[in-house]
Amino acid sequence: MKTVFAVFGDPIEHSMSPKMHNAAFTYMGMDCEYHAFRVGRDSLHDALIGAKAMGFGGVNLTVPLKEEALNIVDADPLAARIGAVNTVDPGDGMRGYNTDGIGAKRALADAGVDVANARVLIVGAGGAARAISFQFANDSANITIANRTEKRACDLARDVSSVGTAHGTGLANLKDLIAQADILVNTTTLGMHPNTDQTIATSDDMHPDLTVFDIIYNPLETRLLKEAKIAGATAVNGVMMLVYQGAEAFRIWNGVEPPVDVMRDAVLEALGAQKP
Repeated sequence: MKTVFAVFGDPIEHSMSPKMHNAAFTYMGMDCEYHAFRVGRDSLHDALIGAKAMGFGGVNLTVPLKEEALNIVDADPLAARIGAVNTVDPGDGMRGYNTDGIGAKRALADAGVDVANARVLIVGAGGAARAISFQFANDSANITIANRTEKRACDLARDVSSVGTAHGTGLANLKDLIAQADILVNTTTLGMHPNTDQTIATSDDMHPDLTVFDIIYNPLETRLLKEAKIAGATAVNGVMMLVYQGAEAFRIWNGVEPPVDVMRDAVLEALGAQKP
C-alpha cells in the first residue's frame, strides 16, 4: 500500500512540489505518492487531522496556511520562534517544522552569495518572510522588512530582533531602501503565474552590486529578475529554495538523505527549463 504525502494551500495549482517529491520517490524506489490539495485556512484543521487519520507520510503547507498551522500542530522550537510552519510530520505527534529559511540560505549560497553581515531588504511580511528574516538575522545579516501594511513589518522586525538586527517599514521609500541594500528578497506573490507582468521594482530602482532573490519559481524568470539583469544585478530565482526546503522536509519525513539533483531536475523539467 502506497504512502501518501501532500502539499496543502490555496491557490495550489502552481505547485511544483508533487513533481519534485514524486521524482525523488521514484529514484529512491520508495512506494510513495505526493499530491496537491486545495485547502483554505478554515479547513486546515480538518485537513491535517484527516491526513493523520489516513496515515499520510508527511504534509507541506504553502500560502496562506503557514501561520495558521501554529494553532494546530506541535511546532518545534525553530518553527515556533519563526511563527510559521511549512512541514508537518503527521506520524510524530503532528509535529510542525519550518524549512524555508535554510532553503533560502542554501539557494543564495549556490549563487555565491553570503548573507553574513549583508544588508538584506525583505519585501513582504508573511510566512516565508518570517522564516527568511529569522534565518538571515541569525546568520548576522542586517534585516529591513518592508511591507504594504507597515505595522505588520514592524511587528515582524520586533520578533526577529530577538535573534539579530531588524527593523520594519512601509513601501513608500522602497527605492531608497533598495539603493542601500546588498540583497533584495521578494517574498510577495507579485509576478507569480499568471500575473507575470507585475513586479515590486524595476531596473531604475536597482544597482549593479545588488543581488535580487525572488522566491517565486513559476515563472522561472519573473519580471523582477528580468529587471535585475537589465540593471546588471545578480538575479536568483526561487527554484533552489524550493528544492532545498523540500529536501529538508523529505529528510524529516523519511530519515534518509534526499536526491537533491533529481529533485532539482524534476522542477526545471516541469518549468520547461534546460538541465544544468
